[in-house]
Amino acid sequence: MTNKISNNIISWAVFLISIVTYILTVEPTTSFWDCGEYIATAYKLQVGHPPGAPLFLLLGNLFSQLAFGNVENVALMINLMSVLFSALTIVLLFWTIKLFIIKIANNSPNHIINISAAIGALIYAFSDSFWFSAVEGEVYAMSSFFTALVFWAIMKWEQSEHLGHKANKWLIFIAYLIGLSIGVHLLSLLVIPAIVLIYYFKRFHYKGNIAGFLTANAVGVLLLGIIYNGVIPQFVNIAGKLEIFFVNSLSLPFNSGTIFYFTIVVSSIIYGLIISKKKKLYNTHTIILAFAVFLIGYTSFFTLIIRSNANTPIDENSPEDAVSLLSYLNREQYGTSPLLYGQYFNTEVKSYKDGNPVWVKDKKRNKYIISDDRKNSIPVYDEKTSGFFPRIWSSDKRHIEAYQNWADLKSTTKRPTFSENIKFFFNYQINHMYVRYFMWNFAGKQNDKQGHGELNNGNWISGINFIDNIRLGPQYNIPEHLKNNPGRNTYYFLPLILGLIGLLYHYKQSPESTWTVFLLFIFTGIAIAIELNQTPFQPRERDYAYVGSFYAFAIWIGMGTLALYQTLETHVTSNKITLLIINLSMLLIPGLMATEGWDDHNRSNRYTATDFAKNYLRSCEPNAILFTMGDNDTFPLWYVQEVEGFRTDVRIVNLSLLNTDWYIDQMKRDAYNGKAVPFSLNRDQYKQGTRDVAIYIDKGISDKRLSLSDFNRWIKSDNQQTKINIGKDYDFFYTQKIRIPVSEKERETYQSDDAQAYIDIDLKTSQLEKKDLMILDLIESNNWERPIYFAITIGSSGRSFLYLDKYFRLDGMAYKLTPINYSEHVLLEEGDMGGINTNILYNLLMEQYEWGNLNSDIYLDETNLRMTMNFRNNFSRLAKQLIIENKLDSAKLALDKCMSLMPENQVPLNYFVHPIIESYYQIKDINTANKLTTRLSHLYYSELDYYLNFNSTDITGVISDIYKNLQFYNQLIEMTREHKSNDEVIPILNEMEAQFNNSYQKFLQISM
Repeated sequence: MTNKISNNIISWAVFLISIVTYILTVEPTTSFWDCGEYIATAYKLQVGHPPGAPLFLLLGNLFSQLAFGNVENVALMINLMSVLFSALTIVLLFWTIKLFIIKIANNSPNHIINISAAIGALIYAFSDSFWFSAVEGEVYAMSSFFTALVFWAIMKWEQSEHLGHKANKWLIFIAYLIGLSIGVHLLSLLVIPAIVLIYYFKRFHYKGNIAGFLTANAVGVLLLGIIYNGVIPQFVNIAGKLEIFFVNSLSLPFNSGTIFYFTIVVSSIIYGLIISKKKKLYNTHTIILAFAVFLIGYTSFFTLIIRSNANTPIDENSPEDAVSLLSYLNREQYGTSPLLYGQYFNTEVKSYKDGNPVWVKDKKRNKYIISDDRKNSIPVYDEKTSGFFPRIWSSDKRHIEAYQNWADLKSTTKRPTFSENIKFFFNYQINHMYVRYFMWNFAGKQNDKQGHGELNNGNWISGINFIDNIRLGPQYNIPEHLKNNPGRNTYYFLPLILGLIGLLYHYKQSPESTWTVFLLFIFTGIAIAIELNQTPFQPRERDYAYVGSFYAFAIWIGMGTLALYQTLETHVTSNKITLLIINLSMLLIPGLMATEGWDDHNRSNRYTATDFAKNYLRSCEPNAILFTMGDNDTFPLWYVQEVEGFRTDVRIVNLSLLNTDWYIDQMKRDAYNGKAVPFSLNRDQYKQGTRDVAIYIDKGISDKRLSLSDFNRWIKSDNQQTKINIGKDYDFFYTQKIRIPVSEKERETYQSDDAQAYIDIDLKTSQLEKKDLMILDLIESNNWERPIYFAITIGSSGRSFLYLDKYFRLDGMAYKLTPINYSEHVLLEEGDMGGINTNILYNLLMEQYEWGNLNSDIYLDETNLRMTMNFRNNFSRLAKQLIIENKLDSAKLALDKCMSLMPENQVPLNYFVHPIIESYYQIKDINTANKLTTRLSHLYYSELDYYLNFNSTDITGVISDIYKNLQFYNQLIEMTREHKSNDEVIPILNEMEAQFNNSYQKFLQISM
């Protein structure tokens, strides 16, 4: 068999193994987080969140056509796009490792080169973070593909550089790929420093020239900075400046400045190409051509402008021209964090400076006008208490508390020391937010629970007990329910060891070549951690951002296999034994990772995100308005409406976005079967910079209760008496008490004396954001014509619901705003919100809702499990109310359905089961109640027994878990004690009390 045939067979085998794995584990519909938004915007070419991913949307739209009109398969087709690009990434890694090995060890047998490359590629294929992105419709799989393709292309250039100027086609190809990749994700740009080093080493033949080496590194970083901070934003910025000049100063039509700018750019490129070719300036010709194809790739962003002008239902930030596109690309709505110099968390704001004004089209005047001058909008911090490389910079109270733990802050009032700042950088931003993720992929993962520094959540683990004991406490008596967590993957350091061997081997063979991979490793890893400057309590784990770094390490894993072969070849006389050991390694390590990772990466047959989203909509009456807040209660809803066309009569209003004028514009337009949201404010009254916030000022009449119409009239007024100047004019309100009238038609629908003629709310806040003002405006304008709902996942405080929560009725996954004050009629337990109509809630939970195969053998990650807690709570509240109404048979049916839908093996028992157990006792189903009590008490006791065996050093890392288990266990005992008159309960109660007392005594001994 020729080398070429054998190479093709191995590469195809690697591709098939990876693509079959991903196909078998792909999610058949949308996932939580950003997937719903990406799939929805790709399907109809709409505009997603900044900075946009137009190329992903175009390709996603192409793949969506393969559903052939079956809308329920659209998400699967886009997920399969990620599968395909992920498998191609693995093949590119295989080829890249081969090129490196050939470069540094060309005398190695071909089959050994192929085996080494295959092991490195397959280990990466089964790595935790890459596999996660490979089976969902997100940008990271395609971004990884571009990163891999660009790096492989520079290796091909290096291999063909002897062809002279003809080899430059690879450089031009790379420039085009980088331009294209911007339309997916900016991560691909981080390959640039490594590309420059490979170019330098090949062209200038580095031979100990330290100055040249340092210059090449500086050029690589500089080129990255020029493209990232210069070309990408400034290309659009110049277009925007010219556009405003041509329209406002020269009175030309809209887009004339942009057209002129592009005409100049294209003409300049053509002229440069002609002149450089005529004068045989090959390098100049290559640079101009590379810049041209880079811009061609970058022009995928025209898609966003074109589609935004079509006013698509999802049109985030509405980037309709070059002027607004810059703000979109710069992600201005997300704010900024300091990087090299800036404020600490307690640095005082000394003054404010002006920001860049916001320009918008005024089609009536045919000019661009300033919507928000952003006067005094940017804080200027005290220089004396600012510092270099600020890492502990957020003034959020929760973040400051976390800084104290991570950095051992001695004071929160004094300027933190640089050593405290650096301590947080290494402990949190490097160790916790990068090294931990790195070890997940090459050593092992403790579980799938998000970690915020605790010993028992989301740490890396190896499976070698004596090492894990030192880091995470005793491993010998871990409770079964923790040991059997699907996310617990142990690799025994094998991939890590192989990679470290490969790194040392690579350095020994070629220090220059090692440095190029090292640059890729650093810039796609630690450099990202530095750039992001993340605060504590991230809403989700961020390992997906570092897959490029793990890709680089996988190159060394392949080389480590080669190093292992060469070592064995030296010490083992039989080539057959050597080859057998290498082949076993190929099967052992990737096979181990595939086996360990299958259960927590297998999303097949999981429809939870889609069905849960539909349940939100099923909770709403026709033509409703449903307020949401976060990604996971908004993006899946966008998916089911935009793609599957489900309940498009309901208008989804995201409260986070309702603070922006462009989103309010969109809400005021009809969408499918959903009528426009009836806001009465005109654009001049809510545009950016206007009524962004209203401040409470006590004028001595704070007890005065205003009607909603009078309150809104005051807020809407442009009269100077309604403003207060605090550096700039702000709207203010002088009472926090509002009375909202209820229409007679609305009261009649409830057929109850409890329906009031008005509802009173007390705004227990000193300021109202734009979204709050818009809600109040909506309530008045709507006048109870359309039902208004709030998603139950918005939050748990009255502030989240604008203090309307007293008038909420729990309708499944949403609270309906009603004219009934349920706080006066229902005895709510702590944490409960809203009254219950058992007929409505019973019908929703028992008849209408679908559950996404929740009770089958599917993988439920932390996000899914968190959602199931809401369902358990709904069922338990329904059962309690049914018991109050003496509908005991219905209560039992509801309880039984809850436990059958969410069985213990799928949804672990926890404190949300307490009220379910209590209800079982109340309906006299003692047998079921006792079984649940016994299992839950054993769970609490097993965790307490485990944590209380930690040594005095480690126990601080699980002290919160000890407190939590003691508290919950005690609550369970108190609840069970109320039913001890039943003889069957007494033995269980006695056992629990003995276990609890034993644990409590141990805890007292430890805490003394």
